[in-house]
Amino acid sequence: MPAHTLACFGLIGTIMVDDGTLEKAYAEAIATQGVVTGTTAFARAMARVHRARGKSSIDVLRELFPGNEARAQAAHLAFERSLSGAVQRSGVQPVPGAGQVLDELAESGVRVCVMSSFSHRQLSVFLTALGWQDRVDLVLGADDVPRGCPAPDLVLQAMLTLGVDDVRDTIVVQSTDSGIQAGCRSGAGLVVAVLTGTHPAARLRRAGATHVLASVADLPAVLAGGADPGLAASHVTAPRPAPEDSVPDQPATADQAPDVQAPDVQAPDVQAQQAVRQAGRARS
Repeated sequence: MPAHTLACFGLIGTIMVDDGTLEKAYAEAIATQGVVTGTTAFARAMARVHRARGKSSIDVLRELFPGNEARAQAAHLAFERSLSGAVQRSGVQPVPGAGQVLDELAESGVRVCVMSSFSHRQLSVFLTALGWQDRVDLVLGADDVPRGCPAPDLVLQAMLTLGVDDVRDTIVVQSTDSGIQAGCRSGAGLVVAVLTGTHPAARLRRAGATHVLASVADLPAVLAGGADPGLAASHVTAPRPAPEDSVPDQPATADQAPDVQAPDVQAPDVQAQQAVRQAGRARS
């Protein structure tokens, strides 16, 4: 494999099957605050949840209940209870081939971090259910850093914790546009999108993915081929796009304007990258 030393993976939709549990948890959470199914407010809220996938769950709920921290926190407690209950009732399933990819990376000397928009505690619940505690070197939740995705904090924290000397030695694999933006802003050398989540290929490319893969199971082939991230357009492995490569249909509302790429969406956090490099030189 190329000389990457760290691989950072998202969780649901990246290495764990996205079976709709997350949307159900959000639906149950906002229902505790009076936003119930069958209403325009509910449809509008769930459309915003879909667009915000990859962001910290508490940040998503703060967006849904702006200016009301008490409601956001109450909804977040309900959200975490719902997720924990779903794991206990139904268990979780890995994306086919994901476990083998983690093992192959570890055997090649690449350290592995799993990061998520969930709290550290909730993320640990999922990894325990998968039986993958010993397959990863580091677990980072949204409460382990000042800012969640699309800020680069999670990726940069993984670099600092696991002793990466150069941000370009890092691989980021995510299934959401927020996760891809975080990878780009961190300066990671390879930012890979996978289509096993809910965000479509076109949206992930706009977010800055260097590669778009059908599944994380395809990652070793990309690494073995040594594909140049700078040639992203010629190194895309993805199934034929669905007829509608967009957010599922929702009632037309003012909140459902088309996604607009922020002008700085791929701008790296230069100061944070320099801190990683300086830490690497200090260890040397």
